[in-house]
Amino acid sequence: MNKTEFAARVAKRAGSTNADAARMLQAVIDEIVAAGKKGEEVSLTGFGKFSVQKRAARNGVNPRTGAKIKIAATKTPRFTAGSQYKSAVSGKAPAAAAKKPAAAAKKPAARGKKK
Repeated sequence: MNKTEFAARVAKRAGSTNADAARMLQAVIDEIVAAGKKGEEVSLTGFGKFSVQKRAARNGVNPRTGAKIKIAATKTPRFTAGSQYKSAVSGKAPAAAAKKPAAAAKKPAARGKKK
């Protein structure tokens, strides 16, 4: 699915126009990118986290010539999927729903007094 198709689905679900949904989608993307440029994380609980990973400068080898080269430090975007998203995609129950509440502790039976 591309961006236009995604916006159309969002519009249908939200009961708005495709143009409004496309503008909102673009605003979300712009904010995630702006936060990444500042080095900030964007965490959408249950869905995932967008962050920036720093890679240190390192030495490498040109596979064609075998010459050693220096690879500069860089920043790369990273997305880590949240638990609800992982569960939905895998078809498994969410982790929170999988846990059963602990049974209430039973009180020991009352004993009669000895005479």
